[in-house]
Amino acid sequence: MTLAEVDASAWAELEGATADPQSAFRYLNLCSVDAGGRPQARMVVLRRVDAARRILEIHTDVRSPKWLEISANPRVTILGFGPQPKVQLRLQGSAELNGPPSERAAEAWSLLPLSTRSTYMGGPPGDDIGERPASEAAVADADGQAFFGVLIFRAETLDWVQLRHADNRRAVFAYDHLGALTSSGWVNP
Repeated sequence: MTLAEVDASAWAELEGATADPQSAFRYLNLCSVDAGGRPQARMVVLRRVDAARRILEIHTDVRSPKWLEISANPRVTILGFGPQPKVQLRLQGSAELNGPPSERAAEAWSLLPLSTRSTYMGGPPGDDIGERPASEAAVADADGQAFFGVLIFRAETLDWVQLRHADNRRAVFAYDHLGALTSSGWVNP
C-alpha cells in the first residue's frame, strides 16, 4: 500500500466502526492526563467520524473524571487495535467538550435510543451506587440529558502500525486544523 492508501484505509476503518458494533475500532482507548500529571486511559465508544476533517465524536458523562481532565488539558491520545490485519492506530490531537446546554450535545442526544440514554440516569461515574445528591437525582431521573456531553476530537497526527509476519510496517501522518494532510512518511516500526 502507498502512504495515501494507508491514510485512506485507516480513516475508512474508523468511519466503518461507527456503524459496526463488531468492529475492533468501535471501542477505542482515550488517554488524558489527570491533575497529578498521571496518564489516564479508558475505553470509549466511537460514535461519529468526519474523515475529511479528521474528527472523531465520543459521548460521555460530564461528571466523569475524563471531562474534568480534558477541561484542564484538551491534549489527548486515542488508541485502537484491529486484530485483522493487525493494525494499530494512534491518534494525537485535541478535544473540544460540548456540554448539556450546547447545540451539539442536544443534537446527539436526540439521536440516541432510550437504552443508551438510560446510561446517563445514574449517579456520577466512579461514585458508590446510590450516593448521588438529591438535587442531581431529580434531574437525572427525568432523562439523563443534564449529564450528557459530546467530546469532539480533532486529530493532528496519526501513527499507523501494521504487525506482519516478516516485516512490520509503520507510517506517520500529520494534519492541519482543517484536516488536510500536511506530511506523511514511512518510519521504522
